[in-house]
Amino acid sequence: MQPVEVPERNDLATLEAGLDALESNSVERISLGRRFVKAAVPAVISIAGLLIVWQVLFALKIWPEWKFPGPGNVWRSLRDQWQQGLVWSAVRNSVSRGLIGFAMSAVIATPLAILITRARFARTVLRPILSGLQQLPSVAWVPAAIIWFGLTPTTIYAVVILGATPSITNGLVNGIDQIPPLYLRAAKVLGLRRFDNIRRVVLPAALPNYLTGLEQGWAFAWRSLMAAELIAISPALGNGLGQTLETGRQLGDMSLIVTAILLILTTGILVEKLGFAPVRRRAYRNRGLAVA
Repeated sequence: MQPVEVPERNDLATLEAGLDALESNSVERISLGRRFVKAAVPAVISIAGLLIVWQVLFALKIWPEWKFPGPGNVWRSLRDQWQQGLVWSAVRNSVSRGLIGFAMSAVIATPLAILITRARFARTVLRPILSGLQQLPSVAWVPAAIIWFGLTPTTIYAVVILGATPSITNGLVNGIDQIPPLYLRAAKVLGLRRFDNIRRVVLPAALPNYLTGLEQGWAFAWRSLMAAELIAISPALGNGLGQTLETGRQLGDMSLIVTAILLILTTGILVEKLGFAPVRRRAYRNRGLAVA
């Protein structure tokens, strides 16, 4: 019988340290300032490069100024809009409409997705319809919504809901379909009732895909909102970023059009970065899907 080799003390200490590292959930802490710099520097460099290219093209006079305004023209237009109080009111109205419509879409999409995954008939009938609606441009709903509801906020909310709900629903359905069957069997063995099973097992297990669906739903909601605001214009609806874009078109003011486009782009990015990205990173990190 061969003698068993006993690991040296140093080897045992190394092994214990490795096991402790595997068991711990510690993540290297990065200061808030360093994280901000790490995120801000690439964005600043990209924006600076874009402005330089923009200014060079403007200086070359390839297009007339009324067709292709320079950064200075757009800045003056933005300043004038700000001084008149139109920028903040447009951003506030559009963001509030978008968030309200998005929230209503999530409230509709969540039980709808659960129904589709629980009832074969619902999956057979509703899933193709939702996939088709997701491919349909949201602007197609605007004329119908105006006829149904008139030039009222309901028209805008209806277009946003029709644009965002299919994406959120499909995201949650995909997440539920990818839940390991072992989780569902364990919930059944534990005797969880249907509602508790959904709340404690199904939704938490499908959370990453659900968050992806919500993020895509916001993108569809924001695009749908802009389409509705471009067409459904009325003093009763107040100012919005879409209305600002249409006003620039009616006036032939390209600087105002570019200003509105930049505001739409910046607002949408900020909502995604400040609202959805932190929640997504936290959920992924808690599930071991992201290191930092």
